[in-house]
Amino acid sequence: MFNSVNNPFGRRIESSTSSDTNGRREKGQEQPEKERKLLDEEESDEVRIGGLPLLTEDDVIYMVKQYISNLKAEHEDNEKVQQKADKWLAKFDVKKFMKRNPTLTSADFYMIMFAETESVTK
Repeated sequence: MFNSVNNPFGRRIESSTSSDTNGRREKGQEQPEKERKLLDEEESDEVRIGGLPLLTEDDVIYMVKQYISNLKAEHEDNEKVQQKADKWLAKFDVKKFMKRNPTLTSADFYMIMFAETESVTK
């Protein structure tokens, strides 16, 4: 920080700002270590997707009927969608659906049903 013009005695002069900078560097190194420790300790708090109970066939049948009735209610002015929804429900096979989605939870159900019935609303 000081050159020979500012330091005529040739000794090293440390100012209070340089020690603050060093102190901050040491604190900066301690901070990531503390963060790592906190992250390691908090890993047990993770949300697990599989925490929801798996759906049974009866649950799926009930939810499919409810989903289709809601879909029909949303499009009650469109007769074509009404007919497609009834046709889709008549063709629905719960055994095949459960075989394709063996670990189905309620959250997964709505995503899958949206994808399966997308053609009904078009």
